[in-house]
Amino acid sequence: QVQLVESGGGLVQPGQSLRLSCTALRLPFATYDMMWFRQAPGKEREQVARISGTGEITIGGATNSPDSVVGRFSISRDNAKNTVYLQMNNLKPEDTAVYYCHARGYGNWYWGQGTQVTVSS
Repeated sequence: QVQLVESGGGLVQPGQSLRLSCTALRLPFATYDMMWFRQAPGKEREQVARISGTGEITIGGATNSPDSVVGRFSISRDNAKNTVYLQMNNLKPEDTAVYYCHARGYGNWYWGQGTQVTVSS
């Protein structure tokens, strides 16, 4: 079955950077929209970035999206590697959350298991 395998989370200090990776297994990756969501304790899951199969990018901007990531987060994909990336710069304590990879296409939704990002001094 389809699997989304995330990696790259961890503990960093404010102002530092992290790059998350998500590799899709058994998915026609190039034709799927890929997204990153995050969920902090006690809060709803929220979208932070999206990249379509054609490369169209949205950072924040969607309903309930955290506009505070605009200018700090970026998303990219490597279709040859079936991998989507989330580059996070100038991290803040409020970015602390579990980050989830999400694939969407043809009426199908898939989620990764999540990777913890903790920003703390």
